[in-house]
Amino acid sequence: MIAIYPGSFDPITFGHLDLIERGSKLFERVIVAVLRNPNKTPLFSVQKRLEQITLSVEHLPNVEVDSFDGLTVNYAQIRGASVLLRGLRAVSDFEVELQMAHTNKTLSTQIETVFLATSNEYSFLSSSVVREIARFGGSVDHLIPPHVALDIHKCYAHNKTTSNPKITEAVPPLNN
Repeated sequence: MIAIYPGSFDPITFGHLDLIERGSKLFERVIVAVLRNPNKTPLFSVQKRLEQITLSVEHLPNVEVDSFDGLTVNYAQIRGASVLLRGLRAVSDFEVELQMAHTNKTLSTQIETVFLATSNEYSFLSSSVVREIARFGGSVDHLIPPHVALDIHKCYAHNKTTSNPKITEAVPPLNN
Protein backbone atom coordinates (compact mmCIF):
# COMPACT_ATOMS: atom_id res chain seq x y z
CA MET A 1 0.00 0.00 0.00
CA ILE A 2 1.35 3.42 -1.01
CA ALA A 3 0.82 6.49 1.19
CA ILE A 4 1.27 10.11 0.19
CA TYR A 5 2.42 12.54 2.87
CA PRO A 6 1.67 15.94 1.30
CA GLY A 7 2.76 19.31 2.62
CA SER A 8 4.81 22.42 2.06
CA PHE A 9 7.70 21.30 4.33
CA ASP A 10 9.11 24.85 4.43
CA PRO A 11 11.29 23.73 6.17
CA ILE A 12 11.01 20.06 7.10
CA THR A 13 11.05 19.63 10.89
CA PHE A 14 11.76 16.79 13.29
CA GLY A 15 7.97 16.53 13.69
CA HIS A 16 7.58 15.85 9.95
CA LEU A 17 10.42 13.33 10.07
CA ASP A 18 8.84 11.55 13.03
CA LEU A 19 5.64 11.11 11.02
CA ILE A 20 7.56 9.94 7.93
CA GLU A 21 9.53 7.36 9.93
CA ARG A 22 6.40 6.04 11.63
CA GLY A 23 4.51 6.01 8.33
CA SER A 24 7.35 4.08 6.69
CA LYS A 25 6.74 1.27 9.21
CA LEU A 26 3.02 1.18 8.44
CA PHE A 27 3.04 1.39 4.65
CA GLU A 28 4.85 -0.38 1.86
CA ARG A 29 5.93 2.96 0.44
CA VAL A 30 5.60 6.58 1.59
CA ILE A 31 5.88 9.41 -0.90
CA VAL A 32 6.69 12.73 0.73
CA ALA A 33 5.09 15.15 -1.72
CA VAL A 34 5.98 18.84 -1.66
CA LEU A 35 3.01 20.91 -2.78
CA ARG A 36 3.78 23.72 -5.22
CA ASN A 37 1.38 26.34 -3.86
CA PRO A 38 1.25 29.50 -6.00
CA ASN A 39 -0.62 31.34 -3.21
CA LYS A 40 2.32 31.14 -0.78
CA THR A 41 5.74 32.74 -0.79
CA PRO A 42 7.98 30.03 0.66
CA LEU A 43 11.31 30.55 2.36
CA PHE A 44 12.91 27.82 0.23
CA SER A 45 12.34 26.89 -3.41
CA VAL A 46 10.62 23.59 -4.15
CA GLN A 47 13.94 22.22 -5.45
CA LYS A 48 15.72 23.17 -2.22
CA ARG A 49 12.98 21.59 -0.10
CA LEU A 50 13.20 18.39 -2.17
CA GLU A 51 16.96 18.29 -1.54
CA GLN A 52 16.51 18.92 2.21
CA ILE A 53 13.90 16.18 2.56
CA THR A 54 15.82 13.69 0.42
CA LEU A 55 18.90 14.09 2.60
CA SER A 56 16.75 13.80 5.74
CA VAL A 57 15.10 10.50 4.72
CA GLU A 58 17.99 8.77 2.95
CA HIS A 59 18.08 6.16 5.75
CA LEU A 60 14.51 5.07 4.90
CA PRO A 61 14.59 2.83 1.81
CA ASN A 62 10.81 2.84 1.26
CA VAL A 63 10.44 6.64 1.32
CA GLU A 64 10.44 8.66 -1.89
CA VAL A 65 10.42 12.45 -2.30
CA ASP A 66 8.52 14.24 -5.06
CA SER A 67 6.62 17.46 -5.78
CA PHE A 68 3.27 18.23 -7.33
CA ASP A 69 0.74 20.94 -7.97
CA GLY A 70 -3.02 20.76 -8.16
CA LEU A 71 -5.27 18.49 -6.15
CA THR A 72 -3.65 16.02 -3.78
CA VAL A 73 -6.17 13.29 -4.63
CA ASN A 74 -5.32 13.61 -8.34
CA TYR A 75 -1.62 13.29 -7.54
CA ALA A 76 -2.35 10.26 -5.32
CA GLN A 77 -4.28 8.59 -8.14
CA ILE A 78 -1.46 9.25 -10.62
CA ARG A 79 1.03 7.68 -8.18
CA GLY A 80 -1.20 4.69 -7.40
CA ALA A 81 -1.56 5.64 -3.74
CA SER A 82 -4.62 4.74 -1.71
CA VAL A 83 -3.74 6.64 1.49
CA LEU A 84 -3.08 10.26 2.42
CA LEU A 85 -0.99 10.44 5.59
CA ARG A 86 -1.61 13.43 7.86
CA GLY A 87 -0.35 14.44 11.29
CA LEU A 88 -2.44 15.87 14.11
CA ARG A 89 -0.88 18.13 16.75
CA ALA A 90 -3.93 19.70 18.38
CA VAL A 91 -7.71 19.92 18.24
CA SER A 92 -7.39 22.85 15.81
CA ASP A 93 -5.46 20.58 13.41
CA PHE A 94 -8.20 17.97 13.69
CA GLU A 95 -10.93 20.37 12.60
CA VAL A 96 -9.02 21.51 9.51
CA GLU A 97 -7.75 18.03 8.63
CA LEU A 98 -11.16 16.39 9.07
CA GLN A 99 -12.74 18.94 6.75
CA MET A 100 -10.01 18.30 4.16
CA ALA A 101 -10.40 14.52 4.50
CA HIS A 102 -14.15 14.78 3.90
CA THR A 103 -13.57 17.08 0.93
CA ASN A 104 -11.00 14.68 -0.55
CA LYS A 105 -13.46 11.81 -0.09
CA THR A 106 -16.00 13.68 -2.26
CA LEU A 107 -13.31 13.94 -4.95
CA SER A 108 -12.16 10.32 -4.77
CA THR A 109 -13.79 7.49 -2.86
CA GLN A 110 -10.67 5.38 -3.51
CA ILE A 111 -8.42 7.49 -1.28
CA GLU A 112 -8.45 7.17 2.52
CA THR A 113 -6.91 9.65 4.94
CA VAL A 114 -4.95 8.18 7.85
CA PHE A 115 -4.19 10.45 10.80
CA LEU A 116 -1.22 9.92 13.10
CA ALA A 117 -1.05 11.79 16.36
CA THR A 118 2.15 13.78 16.62
CA SER A 119 4.62 12.52 19.20
CA ASN A 120 4.42 14.56 22.41
CA GLU A 121 7.84 16.14 21.99
CA TYR A 122 6.79 17.65 18.65
CA SER A 123 3.23 18.69 19.49
CA PHE A 124 4.16 22.41 19.44
CA LEU A 125 6.36 22.24 16.35
CA SER A 126 5.54 23.68 12.94
CA SER A 127 7.51 25.07 10.02
CA SER A 128 6.13 28.53 10.75
CA VAL A 129 7.41 28.33 14.35
CA VAL A 130 10.86 27.39 13.03
CA ARG A 131 10.86 30.28 10.54
CA GLU A 132 9.75 32.74 13.22
CA ILE A 133 12.46 31.69 15.69
CA ALA A 134 15.14 31.77 12.98
CA ARG A 135 13.97 35.13 11.64
CA PHE A 136 14.65 36.70 15.04
CA GLY A 137 18.03 35.03 15.44
CA GLY A 138 17.02 32.16 17.75
CA SER A 139 18.51 28.71 17.54
CA VAL A 140 16.46 26.12 15.63
CA ASP A 141 19.09 23.38 15.76
CA HIS A 142 16.96 21.28 18.11
CA LEU A 143 13.89 21.51 15.81
CA ILE A 144 15.24 20.64 12.35
CA PRO A 145 18.01 18.51 10.82
CA PRO A 146 21.49 20.09 10.87
CA HIS A 147 21.71 20.59 7.08
CA VAL A 148 18.33 22.37 7.11
CA ALA A 149 19.40 24.53 10.07
CA LEU A 150 22.46 25.59 8.08
CA ASP A 151 20.26 26.51 5.10
CA ILE A 152 17.84 28.51 7.22
CA HIS A 153 20.66 30.37 9.01
CA LYS A 154 22.18 31.27 5.63
CA CYS A 155 18.82 32.48 4.39
CA TYR A 156 18.17 34.76 7.33
CA ALA A 157 21.78 36.00 7.41
CA HIS A 158 21.17 37.40 3.91
CA ASN A 159 17.77 38.86 4.84
CA LYS A 160 18.63 40.16 8.32
CA THR A 161 15.93 42.65 9.26
CA THR A 162 15.61 42.25 13.01
CA SER A 163 17.95 40.89 15.62
CA ASN A 164 17.45 39.85 19.20
CA PRO A 165 18.57 42.40 21.77
CA LYS A 166 21.64 41.19 23.64
CA ILE A 167 20.83 43.01 26.87
CA THR A 168 17.48 43.08 28.60
CA GLU A 169 16.42 45.48 31.29
CA ALA A 170 15.29 44.13 34.61
CA VAL A 171 11.85 45.24 35.73
CA PRO A 172 12.01 46.88 39.18
CA PRO A 173 9.94 45.15 41.90
CA LEU A 174 6.57 46.62 42.83
CA ASN A 175 6.46 48.48 46.17
CA ASN A 176 3.55 47.57 48.43
